[in-house]
Amino acid sequence: MKWITREHVKVDRVACPWLIRKFVDRAAEFYFVTHMKWITREHVKVDRVACPWLIRKFVDRAAEFYFVPAEQVMSEAQRLGATPFDVPAVELGHHGKECSFEAILKKYNLTSDAALVLLGKIVNGADTDNTLWHQPEGAGLNAIAEGFRHLDFRNDHEINAAEWIVYDALYAYCKEMVKGGKPEGAFR
Repeated sequence: MKWITREHVKVDRVACPWLIRKFVDRAAEFYFVTHMKWITREHVKVDRVACPWLIRKFVDRAAEFYFVPAEQVMSEAQRLGATPFDVPAVELGHHGKECSFEAILKKYNLTSDAALVLLGKIVNGADTDNTLWHQPEGAGLNAIAEGFRHLDFRNDHEINAAEWIVYDALYAYCKEMVKGGKPEGAFR
């Protein structure tokens, strides 16, 4: 069995592996990870809210996000040691008609969760011309994201904090669709 914990060793991160190896699994493997820094363009809308939600929920619970002018993303990524996303010519960006959310799903092996795959199709429909999946829910998400841009939040961090409830709700919807035998969504 594999176990993951944070990098900086404290008493619980020494005692817990010892206890697990002693009483649960003698062959346990432990991976010590640190939180990552992530960077993208400022003035978020769909993908640049959906991706941080996905990263924080499923990839890195302690992730730090930076939102900078588009022309500064790569230089700031290098300076900060941050992973760029949703910018041209990066691994976690758009590829063909797929959006950055879908690139993250693939990179971090999250495609086995059918609800996340459906959510990726909805995000794609909202963030692109929607010709890849023709996902009807995408138009609604695009309208909601546009509305959040007009609510006078002070910065991209505030928009993300406020809008993540929408992605929690959409993920719950997607789980129900998959559970109910509609992995393409209710409107297809």
